[in-house]
Amino acid sequence: MDVVLALVIVVVLGLSVLVGASVRVVTQYQRGVVLRFGRLLGDARQPGLTLIAPGIDRMHKVNMQIVTMPVPAQEGITRDNVTVKVDAVVYWRVYDPVRVVVDVQNYQAAIAQVAQASLRSIIGKSDLDDLLSNRERLNQGLELMMDSPAVDWGVHIDRVDIKDVALPESMKRSIARQAEAERERRSRVITAEGELQASEKLAQAAQVMSTQPTALQLRLLQTMVEVAAEKNATVVLPFPVELLRFLEHATPPASAGPEPAPTVNGLPVPRPTTPPVATG
Repeated sequence: MDVVLALVIVVVLGLSVLVGASVRVVTQYQRGVVLRFGRLLGDARQPGLTLIAPGIDRMHKVNMQIVTMPVPAQEGITRDNVTVKVDAVVYWRVYDPVRVVVDVQNYQAAIAQVAQASLRSIIGKSDLDDLLSNRERLNQGLELMMDSPAVDWGVHIDRVDIKDVALPESMKRSIARQAEAERERRSRVITAEGELQASEKLAQAAQVMSTQPTALQLRLLQTMVEVAAEKNATVVLPFPVELLRFLEHATPPASAGPEPAPTVNGLPVPRPTTPPVATG
């Protein structure tokens, strides 16, 4: 009786160990690839409980989540002969778990090497201005360069972003001087355009005032109103020439005076006087 009980216990323990070795749990974000005697067995196992033959089958679990992989800073020379260091970040995910297990020995290391090589290549094909201001186009080009070999490995590149472009200190100073000169140029151009527009408007105002003298008087009064707003200012009132001309035309001509006395060699000659004649 004791022997039979011991055998039952041994059988139960053996079955428990066998079931434990046969049952596998595949998480929701994973897929299971089963190899039997080194050969692929069917399609990838879906999430949940799955059974394999213990000692015969071997399961590889593949993560299907999006992976964020930083690319170390790569030093290169741009097309306009500027030495820079550029780092990036790559977002990728596995879409075919069978290929990443069967076709690639270490797909994560392969993606990292392709990312570094592609980043160096994009640096050599681009100008410094493109790296600094046109990153969206470079990101798309870098994504295409990485996605071409990755598709054959069962990996899809979702997005590639260039994070930072490190420049030498001398180049930073040169860019700062260039930006300062550009701002100075814009300032001078704006000032010149303002002077040109002001001169044109002043010329038009002068034409109007030349045809209408009263316009100058109105402008003078307006200027006095503006100056008089400052109580601590001394007002110097100019006397316009147009006002003098107006007064000259408005004044009537003077009456003729007495005839001037005759002169000889610059000396006045007395006029002869006639005595009054008496009347009887």
